[in-house]
Amino acid sequence: MVGEVRSVLTRAKAPSGEHEKPGNWLLLFGLGAFALVLGLYVIYTVIHPKSFTMDPVDLAVYRSGGLIVRHVRPLYNPRLAAPLYDWIGYGNLHLPFTYTPFAAIAFALISFVPWWLSQQLSVAVDIIALLAALWLTLGGLGYRRDKARLGATLLGTAAVFWTEPVLRTIYLGQVNLVLMALVIWDLCQPDTQPTTGRSRWWKGFGTGIAAGIKLVPLIFIPYLLLARKFRQAAMACAGFAFTVLLGFVILPKDSTKWWFDGLFVQGGRTGFTGWAGNQSLDGLITRLTGSVNGAKPAWIVATILVGAAGVTGAALLDRKGYPLPGLLMAALTGLLVSPISWDHHWVWIAPGALVAAHYAVQAWRRGAKRIAWALGILAVAVVAWFGAWPARLFTSKLNLGNDSLGLLWIPRNTNPLYYQWYGDRPWFTEYHWHGLALIAGNAYVLAGLALFGLLLALSLLLPHGGERHGTKEHDNEPGRGQGSLRGRLRLPAA
Repeated sequence: MVGEVRSVLTRAKAPSGEHEKPGNWLLLFGLGAFALVLGLYVIYTVIHPKSFTMDPVDLAVYRSGGLIVRHVRPLYNPRLAAPLYDWIGYGNLHLPFTYTPFAAIAFALISFVPWWLSQQLSVAVDIIALLAALWLTLGGLGYRRDKARLGATLLGTAAVFWTEPVLRTIYLGQVNLVLMALVIWDLCQPDTQPTTGRSRWWKGFGTGIAAGIKLVPLIFIPYLLLARKFRQAAMACAGFAFTVLLGFVILPKDSTKWWFDGLFVQGGRTGFTGWAGNQSLDGLITRLTGSVNGAKPAWIVATILVGAAGVTGAALLDRKGYPLPGLLMAALTGLLVSPISWDHHWVWIAPGALVAAHYAVQAWRRGAKRIAWALGILAVAVVAWFGAWPARLFTSKLNLGNDSLGLLWIPRNTNPLYYQWYGDRPWFTEYHWHGLALIAGNAYVLAGLALFGLLLALSLLLPHGGERHGTKEHDNEPGRGQGSLRGRLRLPAA
């Protein structure tokens, strides 16, 4: 027996105003939920010291990189062979600039903004990027640009705002939400412009730009190739090549060190790969083996297997008519196989939870109640598992200071300074986790592997049930190369 799930916003042509009332209610409910969540966050920032809500060390590293590009002293030292990558680093941890030369060039723009103002702007930009990412996700699912889509965006943002990856991104002044929104915007647009019918030939270029700032989005290129989206893959390669060439033009010495001296593959340069904050396969295997170097052979094998299966499964989902789950599976694969996937990199759970909720509503409207309940529980479970739960609820020791939020920070972890001082040591705390500490300390990567298995199974079991739609009737439906999910999703009945 097969259950069919149709899109929640698939509408037959109906008399004008028939669906305005539900859209109005959804918009009002979304506005209320978003205002409540944002209000609680503002109250939280007001009644707590800044150390509870923001320590923008990553934003400071970005800004420092930009100042070095601009040759602003004392950060810029002309006597260094590679002023950007030989820089001593920021703060007590001496955090180095671990991004591409192009990223430093891009960050030069934000370095013109006064430091006090850039911190406030960072929070605002992150919230806007989260809203944009979910708005674009709903567009990829076939939602029209109407009140219902806006209401669903606000409601979804309210649901995922108090997750640890989102708050941690805001806390550190990270760019994860911006890059996620850029990739979704780039790959979820229609192939043709709805008003003119002209081809969006540049689709994929934005993904290449994102990869030029952080390398992990390169995972989307093999996904696009296997999905037979050759033009988008070519444009992603072109966008990435542009960032590399621009880096060599403006920062030739630093670019040489980054690309030709292999700096870009030195994951340990960012810190202890076995630290609790690293929720990748490399981090998991390192913690289980008790050695950074000892984990490498197993990690290489796991990366090859998971990487190959992940991009293949993502491409299968896309070719069967489900590009949004395919896109999310490619992103999940990147998180798993990257040597470093810090906790704040897992912001991709936000559109993931929204997509699960979308299909739950579809299933409910089609009468597939068991599937609807399963998908609804999945969406709630993702939000809960990645929630920003105060560690004080579970332990008296705050292992990440005042920002000890989420399951990850319940077990004790190693002070990052110890790795700098002593190198890898068998007495590091993560090597001795057991029981619940082992589960909580690997919470994100374990959940990622479970979701990976689910998506891989769906990629193999689902028939070609998705329908590709053009862009003539609906102003924001994805085109042929990026079909919407407004068609049927066939799932095995429970």
